[in-house]
Amino acid sequence: MLYEMIKDESYMNLMNKHIQELLLFLFEQEQNFGILCKIEHLSFEPDLPDNIRSDFRPMTLFFLAGYTFESARLDNDTLIFEAGFGEENIGSFVQVPLLSIMQIIVDETPIFVNLASPKEVASNQPPKRENGVENSMASFLSNPENKKFIKE
Repeated sequence: MLYEMIKDESYMNLMNKHIQELLLFLFEQEQNFGILCKIEHLSFEPDLPDNIRSDFRPMTLFFLAGYTFESARLDNDTLIFEAGFGEENIGSFVQVPLLSIMQIIVDETPIFVNLASPKEVASNQPPKRENGVENSMASFLSNPENKKFIKE
């Protein structure tokens, strides 16, 4: 039930609106904050070098303070801010779809948690179907100790 609910379009719209209103509130209060987000949904302009991108974890925390906070704005369903990355402090505009924000953090305390997420981009490949029985048996037989349970 929970899985169906968090994938529901109405729920995603509700969470998106809540994130947007909370961010606007934080901007009005001039309150610095952090966002924990899914890096796979973010874009960087200009793009970051691979050596910097490879350091990001699937869930990455960005802290918006100082110039980064001052540069931040909401554009439709996207949070945009400028930040510096790496030892060279390479400047890039980060575009964060609101639903990719999993937590909003103030003073090291999460004040918001999001279970919804942006819809996954459809792949050109058909969904891979796997035979569960065959996969279970292969997994079972991969352990040499389990072969003694098979009747021949």
